[in-house]
Amino acid sequence: MADYLKNQILRLLLRSIILSENVYEGFYILNSELYARSPDEISGQMAAFIEKTGGEVLLSRLWDERRLAYSIQGHKRGTYWLTYFKIDPLKVKELTRQFQITDSILRFMFLKLDPRIVDTVVEHAKDGPIKPQIAEVEITTTEVVIDIDEDDDNEDEVPEVL
Repeated sequence: MADYLKNQILRLLLRSIILSENVYEGFYILNSELYARSPDEISGQMAAFIEKTGGEVLLSRLWDERRLAYSIQGHKRGTYWLTYFKIDPLKVKELTRQFQITDSILRFMFLKLDPRIVDTVVEHAKDGPIKPQIAEVEITTTEVVIDIDEDDDNEDEVPEVL
């Protein structure tokens, strides 16, 4: 049993040394009412928690404000916020606990990013959400006139198209 614990501790220490910091994407649904009253305070709160836990914020920005599919804690609208940050993997649990007890955050999710795509994803996120574009369509009309001559006795003849 003691050897097992030693091996687990050694494995965790090696893992924390090798994987000193991972990059995570944090996606939050914020209380829209609180965010509307003090947007700077609410948005700065998430970055402050990450930095207080020993992380580094790479990007933090507003994503969108939308009607929720179902009410969360009695709220029908939510403000979506996106962050990218570096942090020690062992500190994520502490950060998760801090976000769970914060009233301004209704829901949140952390995703660990593959190190090979971090730069591309962060650069793409700086541009913001993709706005739908309306395609320009050219409408043309064609006028067709059919001359029907009622005097004609020959019904097999195709009418003349002008």
